Amino acid sequence: MAAAADAAPAGTFPSFMAEGTLLCRRGEYGKALACFNNALKLRAGDKHCLVARSKCYLKLGDTENSLKDAEASLQNDKTFSKGLYQKAETLYTMGDFEFALVFYHRGYRLRPELQKFRLGIEKSQEAIVNCIGSPSSVKLENKEDLCFISRQAENKKANQKLQIKLTKDQKRTRKQEPVRNPKTERQLLGELYADKAYLEKLLRDEDLMESSTKQGIKVADLVLSGISYLDTRSEFWQQQKPIYARVRERKLRQQRWIRDKKRKPAEVGKYIVKSMEDIDMLLTGDSPEESCKKAERVLKTIQGWSADEVPNKNELIGNLHSCIGNAQLEMGQMEAALQSHKMDLEFARQNNLPDAVSRALDNIGRVYARICKFQQAIDTWEEKIPMAKSSLEKTWLFHEIGRCYLELNKAEAAQNYGEKSLQSADEEGDVEWQLHATVLAAQAQVKLKDYRSAIMNFEKALEKAKLIHNEAAQKAIIIALDDVSKSFIEELNERREETTVYSLKDYDFSNESIKDDNLEDRGESEQSTENHDDEKQEEDAKTHREEHGGNKEGGKEEEKESGGEKGRGREQE
Repeated sequence: MAAAADAAPAGTFPSFMAEGTLLCRRGEYGKALACFNNALKLRAGDKHCLVARSKCYLKLGDTENSLKDAEASLQNDKTFSKGLYQKAETLYTMGDFEFALVFYHRGYRLRPELQKFRLGIEKSQEAIVNCIGSPSSVKLENKEDLCFISRQAENKKANQKLQIKLTKDQKRTRKQEPVRNPKTERQLLGELYADKAYLEKLLRDEDLMESSTKQGIKVADLVLSGISYLDTRSEFWQQQKPIYARVRERKLRQQRWIRDKKRKPAEVGKYIVKSMEDIDMLLTGDSPEESCKKAERVLKTIQGWSADEVPNKNELIGNLHSCIGNAQLEMGQMEAALQSHKMDLEFARQNNLPDAVSRALDNIGRVYARICKFQQAIDTWEEKIPMAKSSLEKTWLFHEIGRCYLELNKAEAAQNYGEKSLQSADEEGDVEWQLHATVLAAQAQVKLKDYRSAIMNFEKALEKAKLIHNEAAQKAIIIALDDVSKSFIEELNERREETTVYSLKDYDFSNESIKDDNLEDRGESEQSTENHDDEKQEEDAKTHREEHGGNKEGGKEEEKESGGEKGRGREQE
């Protein structure tokens, strides 16, 4: 079962390749290596997968396996450019600059349009010059693939160094070796110099050197292999870029920095314009984080320049604070955005820049509104009103202030600003803002229970929405109209009921008293008539009993009949 699983891992070749490539980009080379191994189990000998795995091996420092995979990718296709490049890169990393140069040249002849081969040729030639002083003394005759000779020599050296055992004679030999200048070694190794110094300190602990690890490996072998590796690396870096070359580079950097510091005004202006365009493009392209980082870098650069180099330095600094604040607002960093816009406002006021003050107040108000501090937003925007230059700017400003008042349940002020916004929109002739302003006024009128005016404004807004083909606005307005109409009908019904109650209260009660007297008289007359009829019916009943001999049953039946007649008589009355 296990063998079957190893032979055919769960998944597909493209999925393993895609996952391995992604992991490699993230720097997770160990996991990427496992993915490429699985992919090669499904499709053995795939040259693209072999190159990808070779890159992983190279990143992990396993140059031998990296070279094996690079060569395997070229086994069936000697002109495979990716395989040639990967083999050249591996040889270069191993320090075989001459052989690396050979394969860079092969790739360049096949694919001259690829810049990576040309760069490989240049860096290999530079490394060779650094090693031997002049390329004229080097003659390469490449009849066959000579990489194995170089690789075997490299492996032989490594194996010899790993097999060194710590003895007194070896200690003496190490001491007799020419010692490299510590300053030079520090420059070559950089941060690794401290590691080498620590390993050399461990060598002086004889008891530790005699001990072994749990796996049975001597500590002395591990320490010596580490020192050997660092020595090899320092030699490689010395060949690749010797100290004198580094010193020269440092001097060139200093000269370049001095030259850049004394930029020409045209170059400064071009840099600033290009940077501001990039910042705006990143922000509008849904990359606020990149826009913020770019603005911060440009801000730091401009702060390092003098006022002579950048005449409008303070204005630019304020503008960059504004850009940073806008990016932070898009990222949801409200407090940071507020502070950035306040910095913009401070720079604008210090340098008497009215346009920048207007911009900063605008942005600060937006941040306050976003965090639901509506009163602070109103105060900030009302301070900006005198600075608004165009009717369109006033339209937006009045609308936003009215919206804040509406959120604070101050419907009368909201209606007022809605009407101001509509007036400015009419002056500008902007149908979309006419729509927004009309809706704001209608919503305020609903809160004021002025349903008739609200319905009229919603109907106007619906016409505007149809005019600009805004279907979402049309649906929302229709729903709002339906709700307002229901409220208006309920209000009318309530008014009718109230009107009925008030009319009854104000009615002339003297007329009612006369009607009541007439009703009482009529009732008494009707009652006397009924009594008279009853007496007459009783007399007829007695006469009837006397005529039929006073029979009780007959009397009862007659009483029933007389009772029925009495009832019918009352019904008729």
